[in-house]
Amino acid sequence: MKIGFIGLGNVGGKLSGSLLRNGFDLTVYDLNAVLVAEKVEKGAKAGEGPAQMMRNCDAVITCLPSPAASDAVMQEMLPEICKGKIWMEMSTTDQAEAERLGGLVIAAGGAAADCPVSGGCHRADTGNISIFAGCERATFERIFPVLTTLGRRVLHTGDLGTASMLKVLTNYLATVHLVANAEALVTAKAAGMDLNTTYEAIKISSGTSFSHVTESQVILNGSRDISFTMDLVKKDVGLFQEIAQRNNVPLEISPLICQIFDDGIARYGDRELSPNIIRRWEDATDLAILAPGFPPEMTDDEPEQPGYEVIPIGRSPTN
Repeated sequence: MKIGFIGLGNVGGKLSGSLLRNGFDLTVYDLNAVLVAEKVEKGAKAGEGPAQMMRNCDAVITCLPSPAASDAVMQEMLPEICKGKIWMEMSTTDQAEAERLGGLVIAAGGAAADCPVSGGCHRADTGNISIFAGCERATFERIFPVLTTLGRRVLHTGDLGTASMLKVLTNYLATVHLVANAEALVTAKAAGMDLNTTYEAIKISSGTSFSHVTESQVILNGSRDISFTMDLVKKDVGLFQEIAQRNNVPLEISPLICQIFDDGIARYGDRELSPNIIRRWEDATDLAILAPGFPPEMTDDEPEQPGYEVIPIGRSPTN
C-alpha cells in the first residue's frame, strides 16, 4: 500500500517515522520544507501537494493542527478521490467536521476513517501510542496493518466521527487532570511537603493519572515540555464543550477549564507549553514547583511491539 502523509508537526512527524521505520512506501508533505527534507533523507518521497498525493497513493493520512486546515487540504484532494482511495484523518478535530469531510470522500467513491491518537508524543515516536478508529468495519480491516504499525493499541470505535468524539473527550479528561495536578502540587509545596515524596505518593495512590506520571515529571523538572501548547488545549477542550452543548449536556467543570486556559493564554501566550498552566498558581503564591531528579522530556522506554485490536468488554470484533 502506498501511503501519503500530510502534516509533519509534533505528532505527524513521529507517526510518519513509524511508517518509514517499518518499510512502508511513504510520500510526505508539509508547508515546512525542512520537515519534508528530513523525512526524504530517511527514505520518504516528497509530495507535490494534497491533490498529487491522493492521485498517486492508495491512502492519504492527514495530521493537521485544526479543522480548518483539514478542510483546506480536503478541498485539494477531493477531485482525485475515487473508488479504492482511503482518507485517514489523524488530526484532533470536531466530530461533526470529521463526519462532513468523510462524507465527501465516501460520496466520491472512497473510504474514510477518523483515527486520532492518544498517549503523548513520546509514544507516537515509538509506535506504542493508542489509536481510535471510526469507520465501517470493512474500512477498518483494510487499514488495520497501517494502524498497527502506527500504534500498539487500536480501538474500532464505531461509525465515522466516533473516534474524534472520544479523542476530544479523553483530551478533556487529560486537561482536567493536568489542572488538578497543578493545584495539588502547589498546595503540597505551600503546606511544606517534599515534592519528590508528593510525586511518589500520588503515583502509587488512587489519585494517580496518566497526566501525573507524564506531565507532573516535566513540571517538576522545570522544562514543562510535552510538545503541546496552550492554544491546542483550548481548541481541544472547546471541541468537547461544543459536543456537550450540541447534546444539551449542562457541563460545569469544562467551562471553568476553558476560562483557566483563556487566562493562561492571556498571561503567557497561546504558544506557551500547556503544563505551564501551573504558573498561574506559582505566580499567585510566589512558589517554584521544582524538584530534582525528573527528566526534561518524556521518553518511551518500552520496546516497539506489534499492534493489536482492543475489544471493548461485552463486544466482539464484528459488533
